[in-house]
Amino acid sequence: MQTNPTSPISPTSPPYTSLVAVGDSFTEGMSDLLPDGSYRGWADVLAARMAARTPGFRYANLAVRGKLIGQIVDEQVEVAAAMRADVVTLVGGLNDTLRPKCDMVRVRDLLTEAVERLAPSCERLVLMRSPGRQGPVLERFRPRMEQLFAHVDELAAKHDALVVDLYGAPALADPRLWDVDRLHLTAEGHRRVAEAVWQTLGYEPQDAEWHVPMAATAPPDWVTRRIADVRFARRHLLPWIGRRLTGRSSGDGRPPKRPELLPYEARA
Repeated sequence: MQTNPTSPISPTSPPYTSLVAVGDSFTEGMSDLLPDGSYRGWADVLAARMAARTPGFRYANLAVRGKLIGQIVDEQVEVAAAMRADVVTLVGGLNDTLRPKCDMVRVRDLLTEAVERLAPSCERLVLMRSPGRQGPVLERFRPRMEQLFAHVDELAAKHDALVVDLYGAPALADPRLWDVDRLHLTAEGHRRVAEAVWQTLGYEPQDAEWHVPMAATAPPDWVTRRIADVRFARRHLLPWIGRRLTGRSSGDGRPPKRPELLPYEARA
């Protein structure tokens, strides 16, 4: 059951007055597309809910698609720490695990550096075990991903951070919650992530069953699946592999969509 996000403030609602989101495409909001061609995503949905309960609520989203954990540390962490927000969300490192060559020791060290800088700067640091769908492309990288998530758990325990376990949520493995690029969540997927973070922060659930899988539907036939596979390979997989091999990123030169911690305003 869902409740009205503009309902009166509950006396038990956490007193958070600001949010800064740090990370890559997952936190930027791809592929939750808005009419103007920009992306919304779970962090924007979460901010809107928090703002509806807290007058003057401020929000910044520093996340940029394609960023590796080293770039997140270099470009976002110090900026976020200086904002001194009540809540900071940090999701990073997954792009590194998907590279052909990945130094997991360095990834863990950089994630540690990010957490050690951000944790003292905010009232509540939120980390995540990112969602992962099934499929042969991601399967080969799964051991790295699980190493990353184990380190997230260790850091959270050491620095009193919250962990949102999206990786263990059955619903988010459903391919229907993933865009045609098979790397980014749909609007419904992002809504469920926002709900998961919302509840982890201590707010009253608006959807207590966000983690429950969608009702089963008849799968597409063999021909339809093969056509989709070919389109996916041509439009998304091959360009993605090309960027990985050449060291390029879809976020090169792109600024964050909400670079300043300002009063929240919904986008069209």
